[in-house]
Amino acid sequence: MIQRLRVKFITASMLSLALVLLVILGGVNAMSYRKIVQDAGHILELLSENRGAFPKALPPDGETGKPDCPLPPGNGLSPEAPFESRFFSVLLDGEGQVLQSDTGQIAAVDDQSAGEMAQAVWETGHTGGFWEDYRYVRVAENGGVRFIFLDCGRSLSNFRTTLLASVLVALSGLLAVFLLLLILSKRIVRPVAESYEKQRRFITDAGHELKTPLTIIGADLDLVEQELEGNEWLQDIRCQVRRLTGLTQDLIFLSRMEEETPPIQPIEFPLSDLTEEMAQSFQGLAKAQGKGLVLSIQPMLSYTGDENAIRQLLSILLDNALKYTPDDGEVEIALKKEGRMIRLSVSNTIDRPMEREMLDRLFDRFYRGDQSRSSQTGGYGLGLSIAKGIVLAHRGKIRAESSGASLSVIVSLPV
Repeated sequence: MIQRLRVKFITASMLSLALVLLVILGGVNAMSYRKIVQDAGHILELLSENRGAFPKALPPDGETGKPDCPLPPGNGLSPEAPFESRFFSVLLDGEGQVLQSDTGQIAAVDDQSAGEMAQAVWETGHTGGFWEDYRYVRVAENGGVRFIFLDCGRSLSNFRTTLLASVLVALSGLLAVFLLLLILSKRIVRPVAESYEKQRRFITDAGHELKTPLTIIGADLDLVEQELEGNEWLQDIRCQVRRLTGLTQDLIFLSRMEEETPPIQPIEFPLSDLTEEMAQSFQGLAKAQGKGLVLSIQPMLSYTGDENAIRQLLSILLDNALKYTPDDGEVEIALKKEGRMIRLSVSNTIDRPMEREMLDRLFDRFYRGDQSRSSQTGGYGLGLSIAKGIVLAHRGKIRAESSGASLSVIVSLPV
């Protein structure tokens, strides 16, 4: 249990940190990529308004010297953008044939490559986007179509480098935190482990200490009954001694099942035959109570585990289902193989649907879903707790489901 608690703590911490890093680094890189696309969009918009070229820069009227910046104000672009940008454009006719190409502002692409790229984009039918490292836009012009390509290779390369670096930093941080949690989590859960170990040891020791006086009381009752045969008070004492003995044995068994290494003796045995045998042993009881017991068991299923513990698991589930099935109700036990898991389910009709909160507490010690029937059904509410301990000792899972007037306890055991 403590080991599972430690694993859950580490898992929750790592998932939380991974989510935070994903949000932060994902947001930063997404904003960086959006900035690249936005800047490229501004430049392509300016180029499309001037047939694939920047507007000519002219000196102020009546003056000589440096010309004014050809970029319109308020577009968010640097004045150096016309000199830093590498672009080309291709004009196609309605059939997709190249009419004109302009590659004067780029050295990496010749006229033939530009025409082939434009025709490839034209065939896609898209009006804009990325083609390799080029951001392009499609503009109608003189009955034809002009494609303008802007080289974003440098910006995309920087983006990819930043993205890779951020991913490596995030993974390194996650690894460092994982190692720290691996070391520190043992100290963090130590108080819980010590408290749990004391509780478990107390239950085990108290159970063994109670065995002796209960045995002596039982032996003394045998002697007294020889002289006072048929005394109703002695019979009541005998009944209570049996109940206390059963409770003590259940607590000791549950404590052993919840150890880090539960004492199970795995052997291979025919699970289908065992399930059918246990179900048949409850047929008489079900019939006497006027309840139905339906079997749906896949034949020839074998399982490697503790046969006695699995037998007790089946007994607990069937006994619990019969106890809480109303008159004229029905209990169904189903066993089948699903992939690499064996699925065992015991379902019974109930008077009313169970709330989710009650389902989650069914496997708690001493919890009883129907308090009003406690005096009728007997027991102490330890059955499903013991069942859970047996399932966890076999590295399986157990859960309860309720739909309408039916309650199902489902066990999944790994093959």
